[in-house]
Amino acid sequence: MIKGLYEAHLPVSNLKQSIEYYKGLGLEFSHSHEDRLAFFWIEKDKSWLGLWETDKVELDYHPSIRHIAFQVTLEGLKNSVSWLHEREYKPREAFGFKPIEPFVMAHSGMAHAKIHFNDPDGNSLEFICNLPNPKNITKRMYLSEWEELHKAPKTL
Repeated sequence: MIKGLYEAHLPVSNLKQSIEYYKGLGLEFSHSHEDRLAFFWIEKDKSWLGLWETDKVELDYHPSIRHIAFQVTLEGLKNSVSWLHEREYKPREAFGFKPIEPFVMAHSGMAHAKIHFNDPDGNSLEFICNLPNPKNITKRMYLSEWEELHKAPKTL
């Protein structure tokens, strides 16, 4: 029945400022409605993000209500810290990891690498990609450490 996630929403305090911010992330602006709601394509004709201008941004942050994770390629994620800085966006600490590079959260049989940052209203945003986890590692670590553990052995 369910084939994917089509729509998600975040609260913003200044729609015009947020439109520019999300355009800067590379999302395609679709349309706005009555100067209080704007939609951006995440994946054209498959999923989009709605931004609502509201005073609800005053709610204390909690990931269950103010968090979006954007799927990216591994190569894109590896470059994400510098990519964000080039656009004057600031990666942030998450799960005890400094924002110096993406980090990996591994679970039995699966893993994903990610980096977190906030929009101007403190909504939590994230770039994330899946990683193979053939060794069933469950420890959290920086992506560079993960890649070191998964290097092919050198042959003589």
